[in-house]
Amino acid sequence: MYPVVPSAARPLVVIVDDDPAVRSSLAFSLELEGFQVDACESGEALLLRKLPDQHTCLVIDERLPGITGLQALAQLRGRQVGLPALLITSNPKPATRAAAAAAGVPIVEKPLLCDALSGSIRAALAAV
Repeated sequence: MYPVVPSAARPLVVIVDDDPAVRSSLAFSLELEGFQVDACESGEALLLRKLPDQHTCLVIDERLPGITGLQALAQLRGRQVGLPALLITSNPKPATRAAAAAAGVPIVEKPLLCDALSGSIRAALAAV
């Protein structure tokens, strides 16, 4: 698989969500916000991707079939992939909040209203 190389003007957002409707709607919304978007359906699919080194933010659903979003992110971090990431989920349990905080990953809660996701993406990219 060939990597998507984001232009400096348009950062890349990699969406990881098992629901095709969510992937599609997030991709559409984020493209309207000026981002390039790539999407995959599972943590395992994310781990098979060649990811760019910069100008990229990962948006990972926590509740995925197979490995969870946090497990996928932990494997990427183990490979020295330091891209900024956001965890999306609904009604996160205290253990999920604690694990995300320990991993340094902000949670953006579903439903994703207004510009909560795009604002969080811009903040994560600016912090790098």
